[in-house]
Amino acid sequence: MLAHKNLKAFVPTMKPGKARSFYKDILGLKLLSEDNYALEFDANGTLLRVTIVDNFKPHPFTVLGWNVDNISTSIKQLNDKNIFCEKYDFLEQDNSGVWTSPNGSKVAWLKTPTEMFFH
Repeated sequence: MLAHKNLKAFVPTMKPGKARSFYKDILGLKLLSEDNYALEFDANGTLLRVTIVDNFKPHPFTVLGWNVDNISTSIKQLNDKNIFCEKYDFLEQDNSGVWTSPNGSKVAWLKTPTEMFFH
C-alpha cells in the first residue's frame, strides 16, 4: 500500500533556531520551509520535518541514521564543526566513537544540539 510512496521522517525539537542551524549549516540539508509548527528539510529526497514542541525528553535510542561512504571522513567533517560522537561504556568503540558490529558494519552515534539522537 505505501511501498511506492515517499517517506517523511519526524523528529521533535524545543529549539528551532538550533535545529535550523544544525540541519542546514552543519549537515548541509536544504531548508524547504519554516513556520511556527515545524522546519522541513530535504534529506536527499526524504522530507525531514523537525516539529516544534513545548516539552520533550530525549529517549536513549536512535531516531535518524545516515549511510555514508566513509565513516572516518564524515566524523572528521563533523568534528571540524564541533560535533563529536558519543562514547558508551557498554560498547567497544575506537577513539572517534566508532563501533564495529559483528557483521563488520561501522556505526557511530551523536546527539544533536536539538534534544534528539541519531547515528
